[in-house]
Amino acid sequence: MPLIPEEPQIHESAQGPRATPASGRTAPTPRPVPGPRPAAPSRPGRPGPLRPAPPMQRTPREVAAAKPGPSGPAAPAAAAATPQIQLIPASVEGALDAAEEAVDLLLDSGRAPGDVLVITTGAQHPWADHELSFGEASYWAQHDAGDDVFYADAAVVSRAASRPVVVVAVNGGPSAAAAGALPLAHARAGALLIVCGDPQQINSLLGAGV
Repeated sequence: MPLIPEEPQIHESAQGPRATPASGRTAPTPRPVPGPRPAAPSRPGRPGPLRPAPPMQRTPREVAAAKPGPSGPAAPAAAAATPQIQLIPASVEGALDAAEEAVDLLLDSGRAPGDVLVITTGAQHPWADHELSFGEASYWAQHDAGDDVFYADAAVVSRAASRPVVVVAVNGGPSAAAAGALPLAHARAGALLIVCGDPQQINSLLGAGV
């Protein structure tokens, strides 16, 4: 189902080399899906996550009604397993920058770094280039540790494990790269899939199979 591009709201990020933002526009702010999630370690210079509110007191009748029966329908569980999809309009040159801004916002909102996987369809993220210079074993060991944002090329994303949030930067590469990366990214996103790139191209790919 085609997605309506969101209004740009993402703030300037200081992470790594940047590509030129698309058509002079900044990327809009992605909104992580609400709901329970693991507490994230506070980043240097930033406050830690807010403490959860105390649980609501419920009557025995309400508690009994909330308990699932032994043979209840499985539809709600299936619906919860479907990730929310958000589109951030960006040019090929600005897609990686938009993805970085999305990652910044996710971490600022309380997401743990290990919750996030970033996939590129064109040039690899500078972090991935740097880490691969030490060898694939070291690179994938960091993926397996799962304690930081992990950046992967679309060609190897089939090896990546699922994470709560997957961000895809459609920053060039063969047309088949994006077509293959989006279904894999969708399958690996537990709660939220963010796609940064040309809206017309992304909507056609999403409508075709995701």
